[in-house]
Amino acid sequence: MAAKDELGRAGERRAAEYLRYRGYTILDRNWRCAQGEIDIVAQRDGWLAIVEVKTRRSAAFGHPLEAIDARKRRRLWQLAYAWRAAHADAVAGLALRLEAIGITGPDAAQGVVDHLEDIA
Repeated sequence: MAAKDELGRAGERRAAEYLRYRGYTILDRNWRCAQGEIDIVAQRDGWLAIVEVKTRRSAAFGHPLEAIDARKRRRLWQLAYAWRAAHADAVAGLALRLEAIGITGPDAAQGVVDHLEDIA
């Protein structure tokens, strides 16, 4: 596995741990469909959160959250609706929102975590 892929997986593990610590229940990870992949699906306080995780070793080429542009948000909404449709019975009545976690540092387990709870 490439170092970049390992860093990304480590970042997703760290993000899931962070979300659990903040009271989220992780419902799904790395869910795939024809439109793409959702990193983390979580639930908290009546919200169904579709969480995009971006991990970088440094901010030399910009903060990781800068990679989530309008096109990426549109695709995340499409994925969010597809996930909700595939799991309708389990998440009935939950409001939907997009969230993002950026992790910056040479080691994802020790990097700085930035969490945006609503990136719509």
